[in-house]
Amino acid sequence: MSCWRTYDKAMARGAAFFDLDRTLIRRASGEVYGRAARQSGLVTRSIPGEGVLYGVFNLYGEMFPAMLLARQGARLSKGRRQADARRAGSIATDELLAMVEPGVAAVFDEHRRAGRLVVMATTTPYDLVKPFADRLGVDDLIATRYAVGDDGTYTGEFDGPFVWSTGKLAAVRDWSERHGIDLAHSYAYSDSVYDMPLLGAVGHPAVVNPDPRLIVAAALRKWPTVSFAGPPEPVDVQRIAMGLTSPLWFPYADFDIAGTERIPTEGPTILVANHRSYFDVAAVGIVLASQDRPVRFLGKREVFAAPVVGRLAETFGGIPVDRATGSAEPLRRAQEAIANGEIVGIMPQGTIPRGVAFFDPVLQARHGAARLARVTGASIVPVGLWGTEKVWPRSSRIPLFWNVIDPPKVRVRVGEPIRLKGKRSLDADSKTIMEAIVDQLPAAARRRHVPTAEELAATLPPGYRGDPSAEVDRRPGTDG
Repeated sequence: MSCWRTYDKAMARGAAFFDLDRTLIRRASGEVYGRAARQSGLVTRSIPGEGVLYGVFNLYGEMFPAMLLARQGARLSKGRRQADARRAGSIATDELLAMVEPGVAAVFDEHRRAGRLVVMATTTPYDLVKPFADRLGVDDLIATRYAVGDDGTYTGEFDGPFVWSTGKLAAVRDWSERHGIDLAHSYAYSDSVYDMPLLGAVGHPAVVNPDPRLIVAAALRKWPTVSFAGPPEPVDVQRIAMGLTSPLWFPYADFDIAGTERIPTEGPTILVANHRSYFDVAAVGIVLASQDRPVRFLGKREVFAAPVVGRLAETFGGIPVDRATGSAEPLRRAQEAIANGEIVGIMPQGTIPRGVAFFDPVLQARHGAARLARVTGASIVPVGLWGTEKVWPRSSRIPLFWNVIDPPKVRVRVGEPIRLKGKRSLDADSKTIMEAIVDQLPAAARRRHVPTAEELAATLPPGYRGDPSAEVDRRPGTDG
């Protein structure tokens, strides 16, 4: 007979799903279950390096290689008795209950008062974790099940999905369909970036003690961070994102970067760069990640909708510009950021040149960077980008991720800071800025080039129906 409490399916429109490790309990349950498994006779020896693996997990969360190892659990359990696994689970329960975060009971009560079921959803094998789930008092348990033969031993196969990542979402969906639960009215809590499929599927996701990657992802999606242990420590999302920004994350580009030491370590600063590709944001982000200073990107709204780099732009405190509205709000926010000691990054061209304009050695600019420098008195750091269009041509909707065998070269050069002098016109100041950027580009950028039909096509957005030859007359920063 099931020990789970009874409930009215018609009343239970929503549920609250809780991960176990680093969520309901602060640390890994695996080390506790490992000791219990040896004590019960389920296993006779420990895994070499087991303590190190749990230590890393406790600090940084789940790692993909460790989960691949966990996936082998069903095969490694073949021939072992289900009764021994359940006994190990019972042995571990008291120690695990002592590890439960103090705020968990109040959260459970809050969901039950609202008519929601409280469900644990964990990768941990069902027979191990069920005694703990019973004692904790959850309404139901979703866990990885190992198939059991007629002799009461494990067959080496799974009985259902491996309840991790997309497998956890599949298991939760199956359970919800069987119990009349609407995920749109449900909650989910987890520490792991690998639980993002489940978090994204419910109407009310929340992250608890999140790992570094989930901190960034949750900030981008505006998912709340909650604590079952007390008030959460303040998190500087941008600094974490900068720590995760490295050329290693972009194996489809070969970076050649120089001059980063020219970026001032303090004081009002505007970083300006030419615009050749949506990948420019990633290239500049890598440059700035080497500096221990906050940064804000000022860019047109379309950049923030782009895959990969759009998320990166948001993470680095992006300030979207909607030119259709003519709003002065982006400039005001940029001024405020500079006043707070942040770097503001801006691409004065406003948009990626198209057609023959892409090959023009004379770069045209809008007045935003010059106006911002005039108002704030900030120094201007020119950055020359070259080759980003080979990683992500304008004709492609996504970066060319598959170029990992022979990735194209991306050349980035940072120039000496400049200051605009006198009360010249914005046109003159903008020209000075663009000349400083061109000085950081290779010699090929300063020579006129007659593009081939293939090169010309690569500069045009998908579905383009205009006249490429007319693009040279398009006003900088416009899409018309």
